[in-house]
Amino acid sequence: MTMKKGIEVSIAIADAAKLARVEVIAAYPITPQTHIVEHLSEIVANGELEAKYINVESEHSAMSACCGASATGARTFTSTSAQGLELMHEILFIASGMRFPIVMATVNRALSSPLSIWGDQSDVMAARDSGWIMLFCENGQEAVDSTIMAFKIAEDRRVLLPVMINLDGFSLSHVIEPILLPPQEDVDAFLPSYNPVYTLHPDKPVTMGAYGMPEIYTEAKFAQETALRNSKVVIDEVLEDFGKKFGRSYKAVEKYNNDKTEFAFIGLGSICENIKTSIDYLKDEGKEAGLVQLRLFRPFPKDDFLKAIEGKKRLAIIERAMPGGATYGPLFNEIAALAHTHGLDIALENYICGLGGRDVQPEEFMDVFTSPQSGKNITVLGVRE
Repeated sequence: MTMKKGIEVSIAIADAAKLARVEVIAAYPITPQTHIVEHLSEIVANGELEAKYINVESEHSAMSACCGASATGARTFTSTSAQGLELMHEILFIASGMRFPIVMATVNRALSSPLSIWGDQSDVMAARDSGWIMLFCENGQEAVDSTIMAFKIAEDRRVLLPVMINLDGFSLSHVIEPILLPPQEDVDAFLPSYNPVYTLHPDKPVTMGAYGMPEIYTEAKFAQETALRNSKVVIDEVLEDFGKKFGRSYKAVEKYNNDKTEFAFIGLGSICENIKTSIDYLKDEGKEAGLVQLRLFRPFPKDDFLKAIEGKKRLAIIERAMPGGATYGPLFNEIAALAHTHGLDIALENYICGLGGRDVQPEEFMDVFTSPQSGKNITVLGVRE
């Protein structure tokens, strides 16, 4: 029987990539993701994993190398954060457009300027429309399990799209948690070897990423978008299959104390643990609040989300990224569009918090519950004006 052990979450993600038997790792260090690729370099150097470890000169090169490796049929992995993700930005669209099933752990970190090495979700929100499947993790066990599941999702012939696993920098990546790493034989049974459709090989030349004339470009992007939206079916299958085999069940949209309340918080990532604590404190005071947690962000799980907010009168949408001049945050806009198109009579409030790694206390969320947002503007929790 495999026992849980205390381990840093970043190290555990590297071990999960090893369990997935990745074949190519392209790496460039950037805080706070460095421990992931650093540990993988040790694993490869020690002969514990038969893989090609490529040291590159930038994150742009890292994603480029991943594209080349994936094109040859290799199971490919990388990791990055913040400015590193934005330096990859150009190549993110190439990876998804060419349907390369790359898996990347993005340790979410605030974007400069001002310089911050601490966690928020501004980096991934700047890349949210790059055509990648995006999962968000609440804790270390979820990050490990998501890494393994991500390869099975990405490499499915019905999907063939890259997957980004998002976890909050430092507040999750660098904490030590009790984590269960499944036995190699169980992972092998769950995750077979990658069997690509087409590969680059000198003996059988093919063209990849050819020039798209205006007459076909729209059709190509429509096919990519259709594949991304339809990947939700495969994602649900993999989540269910993982639960049956490993005893830890996940859903695209999770709920906490949500069934009998008219109010719910909406959140992504490890901040949901803080929200759950706030909900428990409110319950002690005889007040009921719920949480609707999005584990899957792209493709947006529309039907699951609408079902989770049935009967709600008020939603507090919690975000960890400034909207950059938009009227509301990106998550709020997603939900507001759904509410409008489905004719929902529901009050929507938008709150920004935890920027640059700032702590958010349970009492702040309790205040959100007890004091509805006044006016129609974003509220930035804890801001010093």
